[in-house]
Amino acid sequence: MLPSPSARRRYRSVLPILLHGDAAFAGQGVVYETMQMAEVPDFDVGGTIHVIINNQIGFTTNPLHSLSMPYSSTLGKAFNCPIFHCNGDDPLAVSTALETAVEWRHEWGMDVIIEMVCYRRNGPNKLDQPAFTQPKLYKEISQHPPTLDIFEK
Repeated sequence: MLPSPSARRRYRSVLPILLHGDAAFAGQGVVYETMQMAEVPDFDVGGTIHVIINNQIGFTTNPLHSLSMPYSSTLGKAFNCPIFHCNGDDPLAVSTALETAVEWRHEWGMDVIIEMVCYRRNGPNKLDQPAFTQPKLYKEISQHPPTLDIFEK
């Protein structure tokens, strides 16, 4: 059911955006629970933009061995949410996905998911070294140019 024009105007005055880690989105029940309540009248905010930073912080093993689905954003299929995958090394693709998500949310008043597939160069602290669990992958990442250098070219 589409929101009324007055509800769409009201929903445009705020824009809920949630940032998620890859494991948090797929593994925390609170994400599913809040998405399930998204269209309940007393909880409806006209759609939330969920941005998943998929950089294997939560799943330091191969995704094939850590998830029963291809992406952590696959959960959104249960709610018929549009899901945009973009390359974290391409700022224009990320910007386009965000602009499209805002337009979709404003037009249809429902949740939208953006999964930014990227990598982490370092662990979140000095004790966490991702090369311990993924030595081949992090050897390649250490030789990969930073996003800013790629964007400048």
